[in-house]
Parts: sequence; structure tokens; C-alpha cells
Amino acid sequence: MEPEPLIPKHGGYRKLKSFQIAQLCYDVTVRFCDRYIDKRSRTHDQMVQAARSGVQNIAEGSKASGTSKKTELKLTSVARASLEELRLDYEDFLRQHGLTQWSPDDRRRAELVARRCTTAEEVAQWVRQVHDRNGPDGRDGLDGPTSSTVSMSSIRSTYPEIAANGALVLIGVACALLDRQIAAQARAFTEEGGFTERLYRIRSERRRGG
Repeated sequence: MEPEPLIPKHGGYRKLKSFQIAQLCYDVTVRFCDRYIDKRSRTHDQMVQAARSGVQNIAEGSKASGTSKKTELKLTSVARASLEELRLDYEDFLRQHGLTQWSPDDRRRAELVARRCTTAEEVAQWVRQVHDRNGPDGRDGLDGPTSSTVSMSSIRSTYPEIAANGALVLIGVACALLDRQIAAQARAFTEEGGFTERLYRIRSERRRGG
């Protein structure tokens, strides 16, 4: 049996499904904000930064896990909190513009999840398809008019409603994945301890081994 390494494997965040979905949320949010929220507004920056924070903190937590499980847990929790902030911003957008937030059992939510989109362009294609089923007019919610040219008539179209709800679906998936990830990290930290405990175990084993 190989001895326990002092620094365990760590940093494989790109393979984490939570990271992949959070990164997709970030890309979708950048495109959404550039088209539907004034670039000079504080909300634009806050939404983009909240989405970026979700991605960055998952990555930083994964890299830190080699020497500090406590830091990993903390940063993963920060990522989860950032995405919750982003979720509230999308909900505010829908409410403030008189747009509908889809119910939990809306079939379009399950449809988007089943698509397993990996890029913002794939999400944009889904937005177009949903819109085309519901109405003959309008442009893509992610590739529509820029924020500087958005009119009240376009903001009330179904494109921003579909795009915002689609983003909420993806954020929900990312948050659910992070909830499970945080629970697993908490169990590991409780049962195995952090770097100090690992160092003590390895020293003890080597002493016993002569």
C-alpha cells in the first residue's frame, strides 16, 4: 500500500461540472448584460462580477484544497453565494420590467437542462427556438440589440424574458451542484481534517515505520 501523500491531488477544477456550468452562466450573463442592461449602470457591473466570482472561487478553492480543506470549503461557499446574488439580479430584472418568471414546473426549464448546453451560443439557439414557437417576431435574447439601442418595446418582448429565465435555470443547476459539493467538502473536512491533521498522520506513520 502506497503511503499517504502530504499534498493530495488537487486543482482539477476544469473537470468539475459545477465549474463548467458556472462558467456557462458567466458567458451567458456577459452577453445578456451587454444587450439588456446599460453598460454604464452599476447593475451591469455587479451582475458580471457576481457571475465571474462564481467561476473564480470554484477554481481558487480547488487549487487551495491541496494544503487547506478549510480554504477550499470557504471559497466554494463564496462561489455559491455569488451565484445566489446573480440569481436575485435576474429575478429583479424580470420583476422590474414586468416579465414573467417561469414556475418550477414549466416544461421549458426541463427542456433547457436536457439540452446540456456547453456554450452561450448553444443557449442562444435554444432561446431562438423557444421564441419562434411562441411568436413570429423578435430577435435573439442573447444576440439582440445592444443595451444602448434597447427600446421599451424590445425590452417587453419575449426574448429578454426567455433569456433571463434560461439564465435562472442554469444558475439553479450550478447552485444545486455546489450545494452537493459543499456538503461533500464539509464531510471530508470533518472526517479527515485539514493539512495539519494530514501532516500529523504522515509523521506518525513514518515514525512507526522506522
